[in-house]
Amino acid sequence: MKIGIPRGLSYYNIYPFLYGFFSAIGIEVILSDKTTKKTLTSGSALVVTETCLPVKIFVGHVLNLIEKGVEKILVPSLQSFIPKIYNCSKIRGLPDLIRNVVKQDFQMIEPTLDKSENGKGLYSFLQECVSPFGIFDMERIKNASKAGWKVYNNFQVMLKSGMSYDNALKNAIKGKLTIEKDETEYPISVALVSHGYNIYDERASMKVIDKLNKMGVKVYTAYQLTDEQLEEGVSSLGQQIYWANETEMTGCAGHYLRDNKIDGLITITAFGCGPDSLMIERITRRSKQFKKPLLNLTIDEHTGEAGFITRLEAFVDMLYRKKRKQGIIDKGYAPTSNVMDFI
Repeated sequence: MKIGIPRGLSYYNIYPFLYGFFSAIGIEVILSDKTTKKTLTSGSALVVTETCLPVKIFVGHVLNLIEKGVEKILVPSLQSFIPKIYNCSKIRGLPDLIRNVVKQDFQMIEPTLDKSENGKGLYSFLQECVSPFGIFDMERIKNASKAGWKVYNNFQVMLKSGMSYDNALKNAIKGKLTIEKDETEYPISVALVSHGYNIYDERASMKVIDKLNKMGVKVYTAYQLTDEQLEEGVSSLGQQIYWANETEMTGCAGHYLRDNKIDGLITITAFGCGPDSLMIERITRRSKQFKKPLLNLTIDEHTGEAGFITRLEAFVDMLYRKKRKQGIIDKGYAPTSNVMDFI
């Protein structure tokens, strides 16, 4: 028994749980390959131009799994994780989108998770995941879910400790729980405000965290914060949670805007994302009130790496100049990397 999981969208948040669950119940997980130019090109060719980059990438990953011969592919409909707080329409309607644009022969497993509707909670979602494999024993499903939570919780502990996403995931799926501290001293600290699928997809983000680290910048994200800190971040900006992923953006920004160790904020949003455009507008206004420098980066399939790096370098250089002027760092200090180091 095998199930394919596309490496896109909700994968970056829920894969540790799904891996633990499917492995415990006896189903082998097959991941699509990491995002490449082919992944993006093939996905973009099947959807309308206005579709956001993360969805185009997801479509490409479904095609990649089909090419690998995977017969059953998980395409969940994640309606809401909290009652009356919904995901964006593209994530909610993802199975319908895939059904209409991907014409190859495969079985789509399309469970629904909707905390706003009775009978559509986690166990119902998991039952829909495994029923195509002839598994209906709810006690077995609940026991497997415990294994999923163990992997997920270990992953979260390591990620929140500051460990890189890849290392935290590798350790978690191996059943390991280790704390890894980065002892490197960085003269600059920034908060990277975005969703997991924009930050940790190396093709979409162009390895932005690695690039910033090489410029002498310590990067903080929403994934180092607790749920309580993220919710307080939303409240601190005088906002309410409207979207299921609001805490990743507004909550993250609200927390780090009030954090004195953070020198500036960088946001990454996909072109054409409606919810993010509203959240970024609010974050931009509040960053001016907190007098925190803010760089807004927008990505799509045409984003060039050289221009992306140039904007990062200009922003980081401005932060260095500000701290040199304040006498916080030595006037002769400057980042050693330049655009050509990354190309």
